[in-house]
Amino acid sequence: MTVQGDRRKFRREGADQRKEALVRATLGLIAEEGVRGATVRAIAERAEVTQGLIRHYFSTKEDLVLAAYTQHMDALTEQTFAKAEGATPRARLAALVVASVTPPVADAGSVALWAGFLTQVRQDARMQEVHARSYHGFRDRLEALIAEVLAQDGRAADSRDCRPLAIACNAVIDGLWLEGGALPDAFQEGELAAIAVQSVGAILGMNLTGTEAQE
Repeated sequence: MTVQGDRRKFRREGADQRKEALVRATLGLIAEEGVRGATVRAIAERAEVTQGLIRHYFSTKEDLVLAAYTQHMDALTEQTFAKAEGATPRARLAALVVASVTPPVADAGSVALWAGFLTQVRQDARMQEVHARSYHGFRDRLEALIAEVLAQDGRAADSRDCRPLAIACNAVIDGLWLEGGALPDAFQEGELAAIAVQSVGAILGMNLTGTEAQE
């Protein structure tokens, strides 16, 4: 039960904090029950607000779901690239690959959200646009990093070479991300990260194993 003091405290929060709380509640419900389970009533109860407050910030439930999906996808990309650290492009790429297939980027909650949103993405043109923007945004940044790695290796690095390499590397990363999040107990510690680094290295024709620790 929520005490009255808690509700007063929530009402004093600014608009950004209120919207953030609604988005968090929506993401939690979608991960647990899918988009259909994230009703306006359930979201209001989870966020401890009235249904009227939700409508004050979002005209429709679809608008709220779209905001939640946008935030989730953007957060995954930023979490991944935040780990892409290293003294050289090759080290940054190896670190990025490892981050892509390990928690908190790859976990059961992230995959559950992806699965929960999937049907909605196929049916909603606005969500398709967000999905496409997120995919291309991640892939473009990956392509730029691959270009740096190839240049470091003294190899040609124009878009004709880097674009297909980025598509292939991204597909490997996505596949291992999905497997690791859906079946986390099916793999030994560090196994998926090692496979991901080896696989991306094979696509690029170089050895990335151990790079993130050595450079």
